[in-house]
Amino acid sequence: MAPALVDDAQMHDAPPLTLQHTTSTYMITASNRCLEDEPQASSLALQHPTDILPDTGHVLSNRIDHLKIRPRSGYAKLTPELFLQRRANAIRPKFSTDSYTRALPRSSLRTGLCYDVRMRFHATLDEEDVHPEDPRRIHVIYQALASAGLTKLPEGGSELENEDCLMVRIRAREVTEEEALLVHTSDHWRFLTTLPDLDKASLLNLTLTGDSVFYNNQSFTCAKLSCGGSIETCKAVWSGQVKNAIAVVRPPGHHAEPHKSMGFCLFNNVAVAARVIRQGNPECEKIMILDWDVHHGNGTQTAFYEDDSVLYVSLHRFEGGTFYPPYPDGDLTYCGEGGGLGYNVNIPWATGGIRDADYIYAFQRVVMPIAYEYQPDLVIISAGFDAAAGDKIGECFVTPAGYAHMTHMLMSLANGRVAVCLEGGYNLNSISNSALAVARTLMGEPPEPLHDVHASPKVAEVVNQVIIQQSQYWKCMEYKSINNRLSANKIKARRLHDIIRQYQARALFDNHGIAPLLVVRPSQLASPTFEDQVLATPNYDKADTLIVIVHDSADLLGVPEPGKDTIQTHNSFVMDSAKVFIEWAVNATFGVIDVNVPKYVTPDDEDDSQGVGNSGVNDDTNTLMLQLWDNYIDLSDADKIVFIGIGEGYRNVLNLISLRDCVNRVVACISFISRMPLCAVNATRDENIGYWYHKHSRVYAPMTHDALQARKLKLKYGVIEGIPEDDLDSLVQAAYPRALAFITSKLSR
Repeated sequence: MAPALVDDAQMHDAPPLTLQHTTSTYMITASNRCLEDEPQASSLALQHPTDILPDTGHVLSNRIDHLKIRPRSGYAKLTPELFLQRRANAIRPKFSTDSYTRALPRSSLRTGLCYDVRMRFHATLDEEDVHPEDPRRIHVIYQALASAGLTKLPEGGSELENEDCLMVRIRAREVTEEEALLVHTSDHWRFLTTLPDLDKASLLNLTLTGDSVFYNNQSFTCAKLSCGGSIETCKAVWSGQVKNAIAVVRPPGHHAEPHKSMGFCLFNNVAVAARVIRQGNPECEKIMILDWDVHHGNGTQTAFYEDDSVLYVSLHRFEGGTFYPPYPDGDLTYCGEGGGLGYNVNIPWATGGIRDADYIYAFQRVVMPIAYEYQPDLVIISAGFDAAAGDKIGECFVTPAGYAHMTHMLMSLANGRVAVCLEGGYNLNSISNSALAVARTLMGEPPEPLHDVHASPKVAEVVNQVIIQQSQYWKCMEYKSINNRLSANKIKARRLHDIIRQYQARALFDNHGIAPLLVVRPSQLASPTFEDQVLATPNYDKADTLIVIVHDSADLLGVPEPGKDTIQTHNSFVMDSAKVFIEWAVNATFGVIDVNVPKYVTPDDEDDSQGVGNSGVNDDTNTLMLQLWDNYIDLSDADKIVFIGIGEGYRNVLNLISLRDCVNRVVACISFISRMPLCAVNATRDENIGYWYHKHSRVYAPMTHDALQARKLKLKYGVIEGIPEDDLDSLVQAAYPRALAFITSKLSR
């Protein structure tokens, strides 16, 4: 059954429009439709050039004479009448020119818009509760589209004077029980059917006891319209009656589980729409659902977790399962089960503050390669705009241009069949501007330029972990061939970070007598990663001044072999940023403790099963630092201690200062953080620790770091200084003179 398509005028009681199907397009006719300069017209096509009245010449001359174009010698002068004739032939409307639609079958179609004012009737009964899922959300999006000229009709229903029909209106209708039960349980449907008959007290009680969801007597109808509108939007796109479409609907849906409502969602709109399309169109074999809402779409994941006909990809804040929804299901290790194994892709952000560049990086490295390999027949976007800049719930910084670029990339899939369905987004300005940018992109406008093009290290790390996880299922994920070679190779390989640390230890021993410091661990004593993790000079316990350096494993700067998984060893270089401080301290006869913070701990039994490591067995470096303080640093003779944290070591130093009484002996804390987030000392143990840290700290970061854009930072973040370098090794080298001067000044007091 074809979806119901109507024009804006019909939705607001204007003369009805009808769609007359031809062999390659749809002709739109209207009664009493007025065109510019014409009192009556029977169709939306321009008049034939021969019908142009002679007395229009002076008007046309006024339009083109201002160009001051002189006729070329040997060419006939172009009259205004001939100019208009040629223009009419050149820009004849696409819906009245069969040759145009034959040449550009998708581009000649228009973008669809689904909107129904009745969906605003779903609202909280508590008048004092200003709920984030505000009925005005869809209203402001519609008004933004109208203000931009994409749809001209006012929302209220007054007749339009001049409709240019840039978008095709798709009529929302209520989802049927049969359709809803393709995803939801019959018990859930029966529960929602009771809402219209409940009294206010019962509805308030359901709201109070529910999982972040509210109800009123109109909620069931609104939810049916939202879900049915999403279905009709996807039908219109799949059937080719529109080239793509956007459904401005509410309540949202991606949190709704098969058996219950949650997270502002009653029906899972997108999941039901996908099932309806699959059931009614066997030729639509594969659907991709891309969910960029800042929250994980747990309900959508559940619906298709064992289904390979739907690829679900979600980019969301996760933070170890502490961000809503508070379940572990949003982690990158949840990849599907049974037949759906590998068809669930989670990209879980470890923090807020995610920007355009981070999303684009994830798209380029994970989303689009997997999508190209999957080759979907239809793409549905769960378009939550709560990661937009200004949204206080999402706390991220995605701009309208960022959403436009993601939409633009997805439009390259499925022959352009893209249906966008609204999910979350709770800042009215942010949601309207973002949805407008998406709609303009769907209609063919190129996205605005991105001003943020460098992904953060934390996001790059998460994306890399996702690639490693998904390499088990997708050929395009580059690590699969490495794992295959490792498993097939009888000569066992060694991890390079362990070899580099062993080389560092040997070099430091040969040059300065620095040797491993015994650290007792309850397990994994045989791991090669632990053998040289903590090194110390012979005088670490006797020197008056002790320098404690906590740093990441050395970086490897290398050139890859073209077309291979290997790197050119002769063009690879070890970047040891801590070395300069070790040499300075040794030459000054200070005691030194050097702590290596590995990103991966090599298992002691890795010879049995080698592969690309994701998180491995994480050594708790915070616990290690506390152990070093209690058993070595605090027992030393040093009366002046300097902490230097490089990369992740920055966090470990701050944790130690927050949990141990260090202020009487530590004279300076130096940190180098590249683009990682700024951290603060914890004042739980000592309420004055922030004042002390501000006086004794220097944090060196790139000049483009977010913290340097803030007007004023609290004392607990220390003193941050900008350095004109981005990568960590270059930043350490550039900031070294400043850091050394600060340390020297503190030691001299």
